[in-house]
Amino acid sequence: MAATPPHPSSGPESGIAVRHLLLPPEDPQARTRSERLRALGIEARPDTELDAFARELARRTGGCYAGVNFFLDADRQYFAGLYSAAQDTPVHGGPPLLQDPVPGRVMPRDIDMGICPHVVKRRRALVLEDIRDFPRFAGNHVVDAIGIHSYLGAPLIDSTGVVLGTICVVDQDPQPWGRKGLETIKAMAAELVEQLEESARRR
Repeated sequence: MAATPPHPSSGPESGIAVRHLLLPPEDPQARTRSERLRALGIEARPDTELDAFARELARRTGGCYAGVNFFLDADRQYFAGLYSAAQDTPVHGGPPLLQDPVPGRVMPRDIDMGICPHVVKRRRALVLEDIRDFPRFAGNHVVDAIGIHSYLGAPLIDSTGVVLGTICVVDQDPQPWGRKGLETIKAMAAELVEQLEESARRR
């Protein structure tokens, strides 16, 4: 009787193979994007207007975290706008919490540090109503670090065709974002790009 071949998902090589499969592909727009972000005056610093935009995004979609995320170069993503529902939650009668859902606002552009890199590569909105249903994303470090179970994101594509980054919202519970959520985040992404370009023209 012929020996049974090993299961393709078994063995030490399988983890390497799976990780290679999940790594975000090379980013051919990285250099062009960096130049475009500079031209638009977008830098690695918090922006109160973008924080307000993230708050409104969370309000419209019902997510507990929301962000405006720019891809500064081939290695880093930066949340210039960030909102956490914890900011609006008093603790024992004290002031509202003000905590980023990740340490600081800078994250590596890495498969283990977020889902937005996939949205940038896809150039399309992404809806994950329950991340646990999607093996490609369920093992992401941010999923465990923040305890999120749902994701909704859309690319920020400017008038020159460059993907500047993303807007996204996540929640700690599965969320039926559905078509309404998809349409909302796509419309808000287009709205934000228009605002960024208009602001650059006024400078």
